[in-house]
Amino acid sequence: MKTSDFMYELPERLIAQTPLERRDGSRLLVQDKTSGETEHRHFFDLPEYLRAGDCLVLNDSRVIPARLIGARPTGGAIEVVLLRDLGDNRWECLVRPGKKMRPGHSVVFGDGELTGTVEEVTEGGNRIIRFAYEGIFLEILERLGRMPLPPYIKEQLQDPERYQTVYSRHPGSAAAPTAGLHFTEKLLDDIRAMGVGVKFVTLHVGLGTFRPVKVEDIEDHEMHSEFCTVPGDTARAVNDTHAAGGRVIAVGTTSCRTLESFTGEDGLLRPESGWTNIFIYPGYRFKCIDGLITNFHLPGSTLMMLVSALAGREHIMEAYRQAIEREYRFFSFGDAMFIH
Repeated sequence: MKTSDFMYELPERLIAQTPLERRDGSRLLVQDKTSGETEHRHFFDLPEYLRAGDCLVLNDSRVIPARLIGARPTGGAIEVVLLRDLGDNRWECLVRPGKKMRPGHSVVFGDGELTGTVEEVTEGGNRIIRFAYEGIFLEILERLGRMPLPPYIKEQLQDPERYQTVYSRHPGSAAAPTAGLHFTEKLLDDIRAMGVGVKFVTLHVGLGTFRPVKVEDIEDHEMHSEFCTVPGDTARAVNDTHAAGGRVIAVGTTSCRTLESFTGEDGLLRPESGWTNIFIYPGYRFKCIDGLITNFHLPGSTLMMLVSALAGREHIMEAYRQAIEREYRFFSFGDAMFIH
């Protein structure tokens, strides 16, 4: 298949710039993945489409303020975005302007409480930076860093917590698992009260999520890697759900990719941690998930390919046509879709 098969025209006015005041007040396009039939509802209506014995799986990763503005010792501003924790105070980073930061060059943040030295340049042009500091790194980031909002969001975020899910627990993401932004504590409590399981995985989202597919033949695209974890209680709940005839519904493409990465050909989910670069596109046979709650994705993106693998490209393109016609809000702060 071709990348061009997953393109569509989106009016710029439909790119949501700010979150709604009410998290679960967003609109919800519901699509039957078999027939392609659609309904247009609101996110607070989601419980009507769930049933006792189902299991929702959500990504509890928390976004870190990964965007740092520093200065070279000789002067000149440097922007550093933390992409991947390599351990031992080393991070793979996106650096602008990169040509000013070669191996051996350093950058200072704040009043010098955090410094970094470039150790190497990766094949893709990112930098491996070793940081030096006193104290706790995440606390320093909270003071010096900013939320790394996607490039299509031009507005300033007034409340950083609105780019976090209400259940975020494990810091490490450079971007939010945005399908989960629609949930409130009350909605989750109501869902649990119905007899629906609510379980968590952790996948730390990298900015590779927003990397465009630059090849025309999608099979030539190289996926980025992200670190994820499936806890034991989640694996048991998912396996028990399937054994009892219930549905496993992933909240977000990150949860979907995690579940599919650690489910064997026997359909059993394993409790495990590790890196995944799974690329899901039409023709893929899903081993774990039965449904997906997700936002509306960038044209030609790997996420468009993933949802098309679940519901069929024609069904997804028709759903997007309807969403544009009805002026749904798109992307990170936009509306949602439930494919079941």
